Amino acid sequence: MGETSTSAGTRPAAAGTPGASVGAAAGYRPSATLPFRAEFRRQASRRRTQLALGFMVLLPLIILIAFQFDTGDDDRRSGGEFSSLVELATSGGLNFTLFSIFVSASFLLVVVVALFCGDTVASEASWGSLRYLLAVPIPRARLLAVKLVVALAYSALALLLLAGTALLVGTLRYGWSPLRSTVAAQLDPTEGLLRLLGVLGYLAVVLLVVAGLAFLLSVITDAALGAVGGAVLLWILSSILDQITALGVVRNFLPTHYSNAWLGLLSTPVQTDDLVRGAFSAICYATLFWGLAFWRFTRKDVTS
Repeated sequence: MGETSTSAGTRPAAAGTPGASVGAAAGYRPSATLPFRAEFRRQASRRRTQLALGFMVLLPLIILIAFQFDTGDDDRRSGGEFSSLVELATSGGLNFTLFSIFVSASFLLVVVVALFCGDTVASEASWGSLRYLLAVPIPRARLLAVKLVVALAYSALALLLLAGTALLVGTLRYGWSPLRSTVAAQLDPTEGLLRLLGVLGYLAVVLLVVAGLAFLLSVITDAALGAVGGAVLLWILSSILDQITALGVVRNFLPTHYSNAWLGLLSTPVQTDDLVRGAFSAICYATLFWGLAFWRFTRKDVTS
C-alpha cells in the first residue's frame, strides 16, 4: 500500500542489496532471472526450431540425391561466374560443402537467421506471454539480451549443421579431395578446410545484419511473420539496389554489398580488402539495429 508503481522488469534496486528490487522477495536477483539454459531449452522445444535445424541437415542430402541424376551438360553453359562450383561439387567432400554453402548463402540462410531472431520477441507478444515474463519480474534489458544470445546461438548452430552435414555426406560419397575452383590454385584438404571455416566465419558475421534487423522488427511489431518477412524483404531490396550501377558509391554502404566477399577466401592469394570492409560494415549495422532494439524495448508499453 502506498507504493509507487513501476514498469514491470524495471524496479529500482534496494539500498545495500546489490541487484535486489524494492519490495522484492528476499534473495531476488535480477541477474538470475531467465537463465540462458532455460531459454535455450524452451526454444529447442518449439516446432519452428526443430523444422529449421532439421532442414539444415536435410538440404545436403537432397543436393546429394539430386546429383545422382545425370542431366548432361546442357545447362552448364549459362552457369555464369560460379559455374565451376556446380561442375566441381562432385569432385570431393570439400567442394560439395562449398557448393552447399553457395546455394544457401544468398537466401536460405537469410531466412533461417531472420526466423530465429525475428520470431523470438514478437512471438511472445502475439501469444500474450511477454507481459507475464516481465512481471516475474525479469528486467527488460536482460530479457532482450538472453533472447538475442539464444537466437544467435541457434543461427550459428544452423550454419554449422548445414556445413557439417554437407562435409560428412560429401566426403563419404566423393572422398577427401583437394579444394578446387577457377579463382584459386588447387588447395590441399587441410588448407581447403581452413578456407571453408573462414568462409563460414565471414558468413556468420555478414548474417549479423539480418539478425539485427529481424530482432529490431521483432521488438517493434507484435507479428512474428511481419518481423521475419520484413527482414528478408529488406535484405532482398538491398541486394536489388546493389545491382544498380547508377547508384555509384552509394552501393558501398548497402549491407549486402560485401555479402559475397567470402569468395576472396578461395582466391590465391587470399583477397582480404573486401572481407575487412564487409565485416566492418556488418558489425556496424548489427550494432546499430541491436542498439535501437534495446532502446525501443526499454521504453515501450508492453500490453501483449
